Amino acid sequence: MENMSFRKLRNFSLFLLVTVVVHVAIFRSGIFLDKPILVNGEGLSSQVLSILKNDFLYKDRIDDEKIYYGSIKGQVSSLGDPYTVFLPPDENKTSQENLAGEFGGVGVSLGYKEGSLAVMSPLAKTPADRADLRAGDLILKIKDEKAGVDVDTQDISIQRAVELIRGEIGTKVVLSIFRQGENEARDVELIRDNIVVASVEIENLEHNGKKISWIKMYKFSDRLYEEWEEMVSSVLVNNSEVIILDLRNNPGGYLDGSVLIASDFLEDGVVVKQKSADGSVEEYKVEKGKSRLVGKKLVVLINGGSASAAEILAGALKQRINAPIVGETSFGKGTVQKTDDFVDGSGLHVTIAKWLLPSGDDIDGKGVEPDYEVEWEYDDEIDRNKIFEIDGLLN
Repeated sequence: MENMSFRKLRNFSLFLLVTVVVHVAIFRSGIFLDKPILVNGEGLSSQVLSILKNDFLYKDRIDDEKIYYGSIKGQVSSLGDPYTVFLPPDENKTSQENLAGEFGGVGVSLGYKEGSLAVMSPLAKTPADRADLRAGDLILKIKDEKAGVDVDTQDISIQRAVELIRGEIGTKVVLSIFRQGENEARDVELIRDNIVVASVEIENLEHNGKKISWIKMYKFSDRLYEEWEEMVSSVLVNNSEVIILDLRNNPGGYLDGSVLIASDFLEDGVVVKQKSADGSVEEYKVEKGKSRLVGKKLVVLINGGSASAAEILAGALKQRINAPIVGETSFGKGTVQKTDDFVDGSGLHVTIAKWLLPSGDDIDGKGVEPDYEVEWEYDDEIDRNKIFEIDGLLN
């Protein structure tokens, strides 16, 4: 990315501040295009707004601020990319809370499957996990009787869906869920809880005399940068011979987190590439002063909920050091979004490039395929036995 912090992919540029001011001026003049559509010499948008204010039956529903932000959202959504979105202040706040790792909600990360809103991954030990929501479940409706919400999710943005699903701790939200293989949708009632998402946890154990560190990575959030150091220290103190890197149901987050982690398993070289719209390719390489876990046996676990930075990490470790991948094909989100925050609290996420594996492979819409296919039961004991029974995997 040119002149942009790779760490958080954020750019608080003067140019974009000016853009907000220009948008305001454009909105007030009724011009939404470089070449405005004129009808009898007047901007079409101005005419539409005037008719609404004069003729619309429910005058109390006319909200200038909503119309303003809605007009910008419409411009952005016309591009047809579900990950390029404009977020009004309340939705942008939700997005920022998500990356910070603490909020009131049900513990589900969202994405799209063939254009439909879907569960990308349920977070462990949350209401969504306890209700047995699974990666790939389609969310057809969101209902919150207390808030007066009954929304069909067709064409809904992820940020809007997150805003509706999150809410006050202890309150109820109902999701209409359709799962592949079932005949019809069903309502799942969830009670919102305080969701504190640790980025990573570790458990040290033994199997057949081998010391194993099982590292479960939940998300590449702000917490990762401090918590990963604790993981590495634990592995070294335990003198573990095998590391199982569990990326199941990890929806991604900050891409540089995957570079951080890969840098402890690789000595040097490329972790990931970024291909921009102009065809240029930028390489992100192993961070110097890391490589603390090089030489240890590594096994990587994935499933359909492993997305974005998680599947980039899995693919890079597979290609660079032949780390065996166990599980199911990953989600297949291989694009990167630049995030801009504006002075009014709103934000813009723009898809600016594709992430490529070290070989140049594009995972977008394809995902990373496992070397050993395993159908997960999401029961610790059962799934561990499945891994331990794979011949030669831990040797």
